[in-house]
Amino acid sequence: MSLFGNILAKLGIGKDQPATSNETPGVTPSPSDTTSASTPTAPDTGAAAPQAMSQVDVAAKLDSLAASHAEKLNWKSSIVDLLKLLDMDSSLSARQALAKELNCPSDKMDDSAQMNMWLHKAVLQKLSENGGNVPADLLD
Repeated sequence: MSLFGNILAKLGIGKDQPATSNETPGVTPSPSDTTSASTPTAPDTGAAAPQAMSQVDVAAKLDSLAASHAEKLNWKSSIVDLLKLLDMDSSLSARQALAKELNCPSDKMDDSAQMNMWLHKAVLQKLSENGGNVPADLLD
């Protein structure tokens, strides 16, 4: 699994997230439960109907982790602290690998401070793009 994929998994974003549905698991609705005589049915195209993706409240999850963590960590401004909260490797080499995975510009890779700032913003943006609800002020 990719480094960013690990971040998604630890936050409960993506494939492992339970689907939201009105159906009871293991119960197949009868035809009378799903259609009525007055409601025309659409032709079956064989494709599953898209389900609404429920967003994960990233800030609430990370704030909760920070509240119970032994160290005082500021995930809102530090990629190192964000990775520590998720119990991931926050070493320079791990951050460089994550930055490469997320296509960090090469000029930022040469300066760890610039890379860290870019990486923090990129991770939050990617979380938002993948179903995470990230506060707008953290995406600017």
